[in-house]
Amino acid sequence: MQPGNPFPNFSLLNQDGKPTRLSDFAGKWLVVYFYPKDDTPGCTIQGKSFTASKADFDKAGIQIVGVSADDAASHKNFCNKFAFNIDLLADTDSSLMKALGIGQAEWKGMKFWERTSFVVDPKGVIRKVYAKVNPEGHEQVLLKDIQALQKA
Repeated sequence: MQPGNPFPNFSLLNQDGKPTRLSDFAGKWLVVYFYPKDDTPGCTIQGKSFTASKADFDKAGIQIVGVSADDAASHKNFCNKFAFNIDLLADTDSSLMKALGIGQAEWKGMKFWERTSFVVDPKGVIRKVYAKVNPEGHEQVLLKDIQALQKA
């Protein structure tokens, strides 16, 4: 999926088992970040960074959701362990990741979905795609880029 394409409709459970849909974010800017696995070093950095800067995203009218192939129970444990204040969605059959064309990487013989972020505008259109993301400081890049898009 490239900028200009509509973001695929989805219905995924969050860490509390609540169905979350693309339509829940209609009229709002949205960051959907995909990460390899709960409770791993890079994913923890990313979740902590989004949690620490959530007030800045809220102030700018931007919603944030993280997505991985882990289930809702795993997400709940991950959120509780690090006091995350963002929703994590369970794409357990990887259907959304496949629909978006997210790549996979191999590490120590295991395949993982690559860390990828999407910026979705209030009409549900992809505005920016970030592939093979470095988790450190990525949330600030997203915030600045979206604020620039909002002004344009």
